[in-house]
Amino acid sequence: MGSLEPPLVWRRLRSKDTGSWERRRTEYARLRGNGARFIPVGKSSVWDLPCDVAMPSATQNELTGKDAISLVKNGVMAVGKGANMPCTPEAIRILREAGILFGPGKAANAGGVATSALEMQQNASRDRWSFEQTEQRLAQIMKSIHDRCAETADEYGAPGDYFLGANIAGFERVAKAMRMLGVI
Repeated sequence: MGSLEPPLVWRRLRSKDTGSWERRRTEYARLRGNGARFIPVGKSSVWDLPCDVAMPSATQNELTGKDAISLVKNGVMAVGKGANMPCTPEAIRILREAGILFGPGKAANAGGVATSALEMQQNASRDRWSFEQTEQRLAQIMKSIHDRCAETADEYGAPGDYFLGANIAGFERVAKAMRMLGVI
């Protein structure tokens, strides 16, 4: 649903005066051009719009099987989970069966966790990194995650299947740590 001024959205929703806010978003879409349009909530879903890449990022189970069918039908090429469990299991199954490039949250959403780890490392060393240094380290981490997912998928006979690659690579990493700690 997106917004430009969240506090205004909440004031409008609380006061039930959504008409003027709806007019403002419609006007914004008109001025934006390039095919931008406003679709009121309840009349359609953002997942019904044709797109190349979809990034469910708001809430758990926001992308359903019905939504996944719509995305596939409208030609989506890739879906990257930007939250914890934003896709239902049915949606994941539909996307994978359709051959859509699917970035599971543990890989696609890892940037936030990696950034937190970098921040803790910087704080622990009482150091200050420039934006560029932090960005470079984050890029290395994300490339490593991508490569690990892709290589693991290839190793297990499923080239390009990031879902399988991320899950197996994650499992192997946890299992290795548990063995090293003597847990198993």
